[in-house]
Amino acid sequence: MRLDKFLSVTATATRSETRRAVRAGEVIVNGAVARDPADDIDENTAVVAFRGQTVTYRKHHYILLNKPAGYVSATEDSGPTVLSLLPEKYTVLGLFPCGRLDKDTEGLMLLTDDGETAHRLLSPRRHVTKRYAFRVERPLTEPEKAAFRAGLTLSDGTTTAPADIETDETGAAGVVTLTEGKYHQIKRMMGALGNRITALERVSFGPLTLPADLPRGAWRPLTDEEETALLAAAGTEN
Repeated sequence: MRLDKFLSVTATATRSETRRAVRAGEVIVNGAVARDPADDIDENTAVVAFRGQTVTYRKHHYILLNKPAGYVSATEDSGPTVLSLLPEKYTVLGLFPCGRLDKDTEGLMLLTDDGETAHRLLSPRRHVTKRYAFRVERPLTEPEKAAFRAGLTLSDGTTTAPADIETDETGAAGVVTLTEGKYHQIKRMMGALGNRITALERVSFGPLTLPADLPRGAWRPLTDEEETALLAAAGTEN
């Protein structure tokens, strides 16, 4: 693999940044100063340092994002997408959202370039859980929560799987746990009960939990432990 491509696919630097860094003697390959960004390296064995930081090659990337309202869960759209929250150097990685959150829904979103793992995580057969904190227009009654847990028939005749729901003492806020991902599912389930969602935030997806210290609109790569747990949930362990 070319050195500039290696630094690009590891989200270390754009190719123009790599050219500037090589000219400045800021890229070290196997202990020697790199002279040409077009040099070929073995991405699996080369020891590369960029501006003093060792660069590790990964076949796939996994980004945990705290999605704000107003961003579309897509790679392209007429409005701002979740990918626009990442730096330019990430645009070449082929990242895409693993699943969707409505434009006005906030919280945990996984971005990746690993199509197989994403497909497995979203497959209904794997029953990967997704938890959402919610607020509704009026308090839910106990019979309504029981109906939610049993599965509901939506306005178009679609039947949902049972979904766990817990509320606080007001009955107007709580957490829903889904094992499927139908279009606007929680909003439609509340609609089937004659209620309306006023706030919705995804707080977990499989083994991933939204970090309390990750501000809205911020992102970070998964930790090694999170990545291992995610791949185990998908059944695609390396």
